Amino acid sequence: MFFIGAYGFLTRKNLITMLMSIELILNAVNINFVAFNKYLYPENMQGHFFSMFIIGIAAAEAAVAIAIIINIYRNIQNIDVENIDQMKY
Repeated sequence: MFFIGAYGFLTRKNLITMLMSIELILNAVNINFVAFNKYLYPENMQGHFFSMFIIGIAAAEAAVAIAIIINIYRNIQNIDVENIDQMKY
C-alpha cells in the first residue's frame, strides 16, 4: 500500500490525486504501526495511540492542502502541477 501511494505521488500530475496518494502513504504507515505493536508488544498500546495521532495530523494536513488547492484553482483555473510555475501573493 505504501508503494502504491509513493508511485501515485511520483507519477500523477493532478494535485488532488497527489494528495490522495499522500493519504494512502500515511494510512499504510498507520497499519504498520498497529500491526507491529500488536505482534511485538501486545500488552502496550503506544502503536495504537500513535496511529490515532497520525490520523488527526493527516486530517488537518488534508484540510489545509484542500484549501490551498482551492485557492490555486481560483487563481489559475487548473490544478495540474505542470501549470503551477510561480508563486504569487
